[in-house]
Amino acid sequence: MAEPTPAQAAAVLRRGGLVAFPTETVYGLGADAASVQAVQKLYAVKRRPADHPVIVHLADAGAAFAWARELPQAARKLAARFWPGPLTLILKRSALAQDFVTGGQDTVGLRVPSHPVAQQLLKEFGNGVAAPSANRFGEVSATTAAHVRDDLGDDVELVLEGGASEVGIESTIVDLSAGNPVLLRPGHLSREELELALGASIAERTGAAPRHPGGLERHYAPRTPASLVPTHELDSHIAQMKKVAVLAFSRPDERVDYWLRMPRDPKAYAQKLYAALRELDSAGCERILVEAPPGAAEWEAVHDRLKRACR
Repeated sequence: MAEPTPAQAAAVLRRGGLVAFPTETVYGLGADAASVQAVQKLYAVKRRPADHPVIVHLADAGAAFAWARELPQAARKLAARFWPGPLTLILKRSALAQDFVTGGQDTVGLRVPSHPVAQQLLKEFGNGVAAPSANRFGEVSATTAAHVRDDLGDDVELVLEGGASEVGIESTIVDLSAGNPVLLRPGHLSREELELALGASIAERTGAAPRHPGGLERHYAPRTPASLVPTHELDSHIAQMKKVAVLAFSRPDERVDYWLRMPRDPKAYAQKLYAALRELDSAGCERILVEAPPGAAEWEAVHDRLKRACR
């Protein structure tokens, strides 16, 4: 049977249905961002809180910026440098962005993904697609079409195949809605890369930041309880447990039921992270132990995901 096409997916979106599609970060669950009924269906399938905004995906910067009523110079600079790509900009919303995609806030998250299948879909559809990650709310994001089908089953009408996600973690989010740029969620694009493009520093998130995807204390989490463990404590933790799965940099320990070894490069680690957590989650163990990555700046995005996945 032939794989579904972006044209078929666009037709589903036009009639108010939900489609899953690949992006370079993770797979997204898409709905027509201009349709309250479609977005309500998306929230219901995701089991997403109504006040938690979604990112609107568009084919190019011109289409994206139509959804914003104010366009600071910083937004133009970042878009010119990183779009299409794994960057979401938070801007003051225009009339196109309704409460049902913004969580009732006066801001909207906008992104232009680079994955060729996502680009084909967005060009075919010709409008904004609201698209959080294609999994149940708070759980591990989907980085393959198989993950989407495992998580959502018949709740999604059509799934576009696009291979394993190249980046593997969600987009970097920069808030430009209140003056100085603020990094709300780290991602594949580093703070250093963003500051170089802007010619200015990026501020830390404060309590005044808009609600945004991935901003909750617990997120991206496997169903099996997971703990983030410093390297020097990993051995003692393993010794105390009977049925444990481990995600680590070193070679397997024979006392461990299920062990996955991770790369020491932060971008390669990020690309494999969610698939690894899903694999460990299916191992039937009582707990997942994750060896803490290095504290260097290039590991910021990985630390952010692991901190929210572990408890």
